[in-house]
Amino acid sequence: MRIIIDAFGGDNAPLAVLQGSRRAKDELGVDIVLSGDETRIREAAQQAGIQISDMEILHAPEVFDIHAQPTTILKEGKNTSMAVGLQALRDGKGDAIVCAGSTGGLVAGATFINKRIKGIKRPALAPILPTKKGPLMLMDAGANIDCRADMIVQFAIMGSVYMEKVKGIKNPRVGLLNVGAEETKGRELELQAYELLQKAPINFCGNIEAREMPEGNFDVVVSDGFSGNIALKLYEGMGAFMRDNIGDMFSGAGKISALLIYPRIKALRKRMDYKEHGGAVLMGISAPVIKAHGSSDGKAFFNAIRQARDCVEGGIISTISAHLETMKGV
Repeated sequence: MRIIIDAFGGDNAPLAVLQGSRRAKDELGVDIVLSGDETRIREAAQQAGIQISDMEILHAPEVFDIHAQPTTILKEGKNTSMAVGLQALRDGKGDAIVCAGSTGGLVAGATFINKRIKGIKRPALAPILPTKKGPLMLMDAGANIDCRADMIVQFAIMGSVYMEKVKGIKNPRVGLLNVGAEETKGRELELQAYELLQKAPINFCGNIEAREMPEGNFDVVVSDGFSGNIALKLYEGMGAFMRDNIGDMFSGAGKISALLIYPRIKALRKRMDYKEHGGAVLMGISAPVIKAHGSSDGKAFFNAIRQARDCVEGGIISTISAHLETMKGV
C-alpha cells in the first residue's frame, strides 16, 4: 500500500511530516510517497537524523498558500506539493493521500483533480470526535456551507459506511444536528432532511442537539457545513479548554491524591486529543483523502497515515459506491 503525503502542508512541515512518515513506515508497513521540494525534504531529514532512503519523493517546487483562493490550485498552483500529490493519486501512484494544508485548496483540488465518487453530489469533511462512549463522525464540518436535504442523506450513508468498515461499529446510529429533538424542529432544510433520512438505508435515530454530542449516543451526526463547522470549532475549543485546565483542578491536592487521579486525567487527555484520531476524511472523493489538522505534529501525522491505511483496507470507496444504489427513489 502506498500513501502519498504532502510534505509541506501544515504549520510544522516538513519535520512533523517526516517524523510521522518514518514511524508509519516502520510500524504500519506502508510505502510512503512524499510530495514537495526534494532538496528541502532531504535537508530537513538529514538535519533531524531521519532516514528517508526507502521513501519516494515527488518533486514539487512550490507550496500552496493557505490564503490563496482554493480554485487556484488547478492552474497557478499546479506545481505545489498539494497539487502534485493529488495528481499522483489520480494517476494511480498511491492509494490514498494525507495533507495538512489549506482545507479549501484540498477540497477544490480533490474534487476537480481526483473527481467525486459517481453519484455523490458534494464531498464532505468528516472529522472523528471523542465522546464518553466512543468515536463520533461529524459531517459536513465545513466543505459545503449551503446544502440540500439529499446531500445530507448522502453524508449519512457515507458516514455509516466509514464507521462500520473502519471503526467496526455495527449498524451505526445516525443523528441530524438540529435545534431540538422533535421532528418538527429546524429550518426547511432540516425538516426535508429528516423526512428523507427516515427512508434512507441507515439507522436513523432522529435529531440531536449539539450539547448531546459528547454523550456518545450517536455514531454519525450530519448537518450542513455551516452548522457543522460551528459545532466542530466549539467542540475543539472546549476540548482544549478542558485539557489545559484539568490539571489545575487538582493542583491543591496532596501528592498521594494526585498520583491516584493522574492515570484518569492522562486517559481523559488522550481521549480528547485530536492527534489520536488523525484527521478529517474528505468523504465522497474517488480515493481516500485525509485532511490532517494544520497544527499536526509527528504523532498526528502518524495517526492520519494510519487512518488513510484503514480507509484503503476497509474498502470505503467501493462500499460507498455499492450503497449508492440504495439511494434510488429516496
